[in-house]
Amino acid sequence: MALITLQAASLAYGHVPLLDKASLALEPGERVGLIGRNGTGKSSMLKLLAGLEKPDDGLVQLQQGLRRYYVPQEPLFAPGVTVFDAVSEGVAEAKALRERFEAHGPDDDLDALQTRIEALDGWTWEQRVTETLERLGLVAESRVEALSGGMRKRVALAQALVAAPQVLLLDEPTNHLDLEAILWLQTLLVAFRGAIVVITHDRAFLDAVSTRIVELDRGQLRSYPGNFVAFEAAKIREMEAEAQANARADKVLAQEEVWIRKGVEARRTRSVSRIERLVKLRSDRAARRDVVGRVRLDIDAGASGGKIVAELEGVDKAYGERQLVRNFSTTVLRGDKIGLIGANGVGKTTLLKIILGQLAPDAGRVRLGTNIQVAYFDQLRAGLNLKATLADTISPGSEWVEINGARKHIMSYLGDFLFSPQRANSPVSSLSGGERNRLLLARLFARPANVLVLDEPTNDLDIETLELLEQLLQDYPGTVFLVSHDRRFLDAVVTSTIVAEGEGRWREYEGGVEDWLIQSQRAAVLAKAAANTPAVPAAVPASVKAAPAPAAAAPAPVAPKRKLSYKEQRELDELPARIEALEKEQKVLADALAGTELYQEGAARIAQTQARYEVLDTELMSLLERWEVLSAR
Repeated sequence: MALITLQAASLAYGHVPLLDKASLALEPGERVGLIGRNGTGKSSMLKLLAGLEKPDDGLVQLQQGLRRYYVPQEPLFAPGVTVFDAVSEGVAEAKALRERFEAHGPDDDLDALQTRIEALDGWTWEQRVTETLERLGLVAESRVEALSGGMRKRVALAQALVAAPQVLLLDEPTNHLDLEAILWLQTLLVAFRGAIVVITHDRAFLDAVSTRIVELDRGQLRSYPGNFVAFEAAKIREMEAEAQANARADKVLAQEEVWIRKGVEARRTRSVSRIERLVKLRSDRAARRDVVGRVRLDIDAGASGGKIVAELEGVDKAYGERQLVRNFSTTVLRGDKIGLIGANGVGKTTLLKIILGQLAPDAGRVRLGTNIQVAYFDQLRAGLNLKATLADTISPGSEWVEINGARKHIMSYLGDFLFSPQRANSPVSSLSGGERNRLLLARLFARPANVLVLDEPTNDLDIETLELLEQLLQDYPGTVFLVSHDRRFLDAVVTSTIVAEGEGRWREYEGGVEDWLIQSQRAAVLAKAAANTPAVPAAVPASVKAAPAPAAAAPAPVAPKRKLSYKEQRELDELPARIEALEKEQKVLADALAGTELYQEGAARIAQTQARYEVLDTELMSLLERWEVLSAR
C-alpha cells in the first residue's frame, strides 16, 4: 500500500500551473529522485508531500499514522541553540508527552499518555539523540550558529533521523557539503529503511541513491524506474517520440487550415464534421505546453594571454599555527582545466589566490603569466546587489552587451538565460536560488576573461543547464579553475585535479575525480604492501656466530630522466584518443546494463555485454597506467 498518494493534484502560483492534475504514489522503501528545471515547482511539490502546502485541486492521501519529516534546502535554527537541543526538536512530541506524564495532573489520562509515548519510543529519546549525534560526528555542546553550512546540514539530517520517519523528504541535501560528506550522506540514505524523496541536481548522487526518478515537467510528473543513467536513456527516446507526434499533429492542423480558407462547399454534414475536427485540433494545439526553451551559453574569451598562466615552486602559507599550503609546486598552462578538491575550510580559496597572485606566500616563489584577465563566480553570490534590476546587473548604464566582438541587446541576452523581457527590470531579490546562479553566469560570461574561477557554480542549477555549462567549459579556450563537489561535472570538465591531502599538503593528479580515486587507491595499496614487507633478515640459528653488520650501502644513483623516443612520443600523443574511444564504448555498455531493453534479449546477450564491459575496464586501466608512465618521463 502506498505511503503517500497524489491524485490529480493541481497547484499554481500566477497563471502557470506548477502541478497540472499530476499523480504520484510513493511506495515503502523507495528512494525517489525528484528532478526538473529551476522554477518548475519541485520545492513546492516537496512541501505538498510534507503537508506544508495544500493543493488547489485534487487529493493528497496518507497512510494512517504516517510519520514524515521534511528537511528544507536552508534549515533554520533558533539563535544560541546547542546541537543537542536542535536535534532534540526531532522528538519534540515525545519530549512533551513524557514531561506531561511525569508532571501529570488529575485530568490527564495516564494510560493514553503511556500508550502514545511507547508508540513514539519516547522513554529513551535522550539515548536516541546521543546515538545519532555520535553516528553523524556532531558535538552535542556546540552552538549551531558557529557551525559551517555543511555541519548545519548534518544537524538538520540528525533532527530528521531521530524522528524515525517512514518518509524522509530532502530538498537539495548536497548543497554546502564537501565530497567526503556527500559520500557519507549517500551511504546513510542507502541504509535508511524508510522511503525517501530527494531533490538534487547531483547526477552521481542520484545514480548512487535513487531507485526511481520522477521528473516534474510542464506541470506533469513522469516516473522512470532505475537510477539517473537509466532515466537519461529513456528520456531521449521519449523526447524523440513526443517531437514526432507533435510534428504530425501540426502537419494535420496546417492541412486543415488550408482547407478551411478555401471555403466549404454546400456545408454538407461531412464538411461540418471536418470543421468540428479543425476546432478540436486548434484546441489541442493551444492546450499543448511545448518544451521550455534551452539556455544558450556563450562566453567572451578575452585577449589571448601567454602560454604560462602561473608557476609555483615550494610555496608555503599559514595562518597562525594552521598550515594551509606546504611546499606546493605546479605549473598552470593556458587552456588547463583544473579542479580543486578538498573538505570545506581546507584552504582551496587561499591556494587559488596564491596561484592568481592575489595573495603572497610565506615562502616559495610564484611567477605569473602575462595579460591575465580573471572572472569570478562566487558561490555565496556576494557580488549580487539584491536591489539592482537584472538588466543593470548584466550591463549597468547600457542596453547592449558585447561578446567576442558582437553586440547583443540586453533583452535578447537575458532571454538566452531564460529570463523574459518582462523580468529585465525586476529586482534580483525576486529571483530563486537557481535563477540567481543563472544571472551570475550571465554576468560572468558577458565580461572578457581568459581565466575563469568558478566556486561551486553547480549549486541550484538544473541538470540541463549543468550539461550545457559542461559543454561550454570544455570548448572554452582559456584556463578554468573549478571548485565543485559535483563529481560528474568535474569529470566532464577538468583535465587535472589538485587535491588536499591533509596538513597543508596538496597533490596534482591527471584527470578528474574518478581518475584521482583510482590513482589514490592504487597508491594506498602499494604503500600498504611496502609497509608489510619485512625490514629485517630472517632469524638465524643461535649456533651460528653473528657476523658484524655490514656498512650501510650507498644509495643507488638516481637515473636521469631520458627523453621519449619518437615511437614513445607518438604513442603518448595517440593515447588520449584511444582512451576516449574505449570510455565511449564502455559508457554505451553501462547505459545498456542500467536500462531495461537489454534484459529482454536473453541471458546470452546479457553475459556477452557484461564480459565486454570487463574487458574494456581492463584495457582502460592498462592504457591509463601507460599514459601515466610516459607522461612522467
